[in-house]
Amino acid sequence: MASTTTGKITEFRQLLSRAHSVLVLTGAGISAESGVPTFRGAGGLWRQYRATDLATATAFSRSPSLVWEFYHYRRELVRTKQPNK
Repeated sequence: MASTTTGKITEFRQLLSRAHSVLVLTGAGISAESGVPTFRGAGGLWRQYRATDLATATAFSRSPSLVWEFYHYRRELVRTKQPNK
């Protein structure tokens, strides 16, 4: 079985190395292990902020600078973290 798994990993690496772009879809909380705050968990971001103030088109129309500031904060936070396993 190990050789089958190894072969699949090798094949995946080859496909990935030839890819023009890659999209990864993950579930909620996947980055928590890396120290990135979740949105809904204990101590989550939506406990500190209201989603309707930051994560909607209406919020952006009402206060684009606030929305940009929030996502800039998130981007900078993620930049300081390492991938988890």
